Amino acid sequence: MKKYWFVIALTFPFLLNAQRFITEKSSVVFFSEAAMEDITAQNIKAIGIFDIGSGEIAFSIPVNEFVFAKSLMQEHFNEKYLETEKFPKSTFQGKVSGFQAGAQGSQLVHATGKLTIHGITKEVDIQGSVEKEKDHLTIKTKFIVVLGDYGVTRPQLLWQNIAEQVEVTIDFTFKPYEK
Repeated sequence: MKKYWFVIALTFPFLLNAQRFITEKSSVVFFSEAAMEDITAQNIKAIGIFDIGSGEIAFSIPVNEFVFAKSLMQEHFNEKYLETEKFPKSTFQGKVSGFQAGAQGSQLVHATGKLTIHGITKEVDIQGSVEKEKDHLTIKTKFIVVLGDYGVTRPQLLWQNIAEQVEVTIDFTFKPYEK
């Protein structure tokens, strides 16, 4: 039996890493609907890893890489609200449940774990989907973040410009991890 596994490992070395996937493309978009002006920004610099065997998933978002339509919004976001020099990244570490590795197509899943924004970590349960197409996976989700839960304060003078909560949309494409 040991000889059999040795031959498989030599013939198909990718099986040893077949369970882990890393981000190939990432998009994190947040949208804030406020009385005075809607605000949206996108970040394509997030990185992540997903182990389909255990369901474990983790990703990291460099917060200062969000791009806004207006440079002044981007400056205020980085300096006044998210304080990116002090809190340079947001992270999620958790587990995906409901994903069947052998199935093709889109599957509804839940991710439970710890979301860290602005230095504050909260337990979250997020619904989403995983779509498997050949050897690539696409993970999509949309959820609400209440800024006050993560210590992000709205200045009194700008309360009409910034919503109390933002909608976050995540769209990651994963490829098999190769050493």
